[in-house]
Amino acid sequence: MRAPGYDRAAQAAGIVHIGIGAFHRAHQAVYTDDAMGAGDRDWGITGVSLRSGNVAAQLNPQDGLYTVSTRSAAGTKLRLIGAVQKMLVAADDPQGVVAAIAAPATHIVSFTVTEKGYLRRANGLLDLTAAVGVSSLYRFVTAGLAARKAAGLGGVTLLSCDNLAGNGGVLRRLMREYLAAYHPDLSAWFDGECTCPATMIDRIVPATTEADRAAVEAALGMRDEGAVVTEGFSQWVIEDDFAGPRPRWEKVGAELVADVAPYETAKLRMLNGAHSALAYIGLGRGHEFVHQAIADRAIRPVIERLMRDEAAPTIDAAPGQDLAAYAGALLDRFANPALHHRLIQIAMDGSQKIPQRWLETLAWHQVRGQRCPSLEAAIAAWIAFLRIDDPIDDPRAVELRAAAAGPDVMEKLFGDGGLIASDWHPV
Repeated sequence: MRAPGYDRAAQAAGIVHIGIGAFHRAHQAVYTDDAMGAGDRDWGITGVSLRSGNVAAQLNPQDGLYTVSTRSAAGTKLRLIGAVQKMLVAADDPQGVVAAIAAPATHIVSFTVTEKGYLRRANGLLDLTAAVGVSSLYRFVTAGLAARKAAGLGGVTLLSCDNLAGNGGVLRRLMREYLAAYHPDLSAWFDGECTCPATMIDRIVPATTEADRAAVEAALGMRDEGAVVTEGFSQWVIEDDFAGPRPRWEKVGAELVADVAPYETAKLRMLNGAHSALAYIGLGRGHEFVHQAIADRAIRPVIERLMRDEAAPTIDAAPGQDLAAYAGALLDRFANPALHHRLIQIAMDGSQKIPQRWLETLAWHQVRGQRCPSLEAAIAAWIAFLRIDDPIDDPRAVELRAAAAGPDVMEKLFGDGGLIASDWHPV
């Protein structure tokens, strides 16, 4: 098993990561672990959970150590990650979170809080009432920034690693809205001292199961409660706009670019769009995992057409960005039988994901007088999913169920004044 190639005890914590779930531990933390293994120093991670104490309960007794199992048809590779130094639970230790952000050694505050963690209203603006809640990222970040300013320290890089279109710009705008409403004296300092680079993240990380932990225990001879499993593929594209020092992530596989947009759009519309379609269509045909759904002869052509014929033409590719090859690689990744990626996990929070994954592609084609049969089939499958008796994991579940149960479903969901705002209108 591969172990960290550096002295963990000699590293200061330079990153505070809010929302330290399985994805972060299999993605950004791995890049950071590799950067420290390549000689970078003082980029240990202080992980923060805003609500649940589950990850802290897993990692703190293990001194932050955990394993990443990379699975493919050829077998499993196991490595130990040492980048995470400790875990904080904001609900239990709010001052500890603020102190971590305000620490002189901290230069980056990063986030994987999912789309709903940004607390946007339907119109895209910040929900100012929710943003002052006890589990709001804005409260903690603002308190930490205020403490930095008071201590005469510089700002930090706020690095969103979530599947939001233009995530850096979105985070910057929402932070400004929060500061204008609740901490206006910090607004000018924030604008001058902090940056919010855009990012594109890509790695499939299924939820860890008890069987996964048992497999790690059999291989190691010891229990790892924080184990994560993932695929071999990993991509991280980052806008090169940092407020201060950063790890040399580009030396260990990340891409530092001037414009993330083409990569982000391809990922949202091709990978994520196909994933959501696989989830709803696959669940409707009785499948449990992604690899089962893509192997279904009735589904694979729909997904391939979605990526190649519907999503890819809408993307203004960057130089050297091969969208046809990307689609082929995605189909291969979906078919990986060693990665048990549950469709129901992908189906979560559909109302938050569908606008950027499907509707922007549909709108692009609509203004050109074109239809998208695969995406229309995906929408029909989502509506069928909303009508099932099982609970739906979506922040707007009640509204969605009500709309899907009655007549004029498409108009209620996507029409003028519908639940899902977009430039696409059903015909």
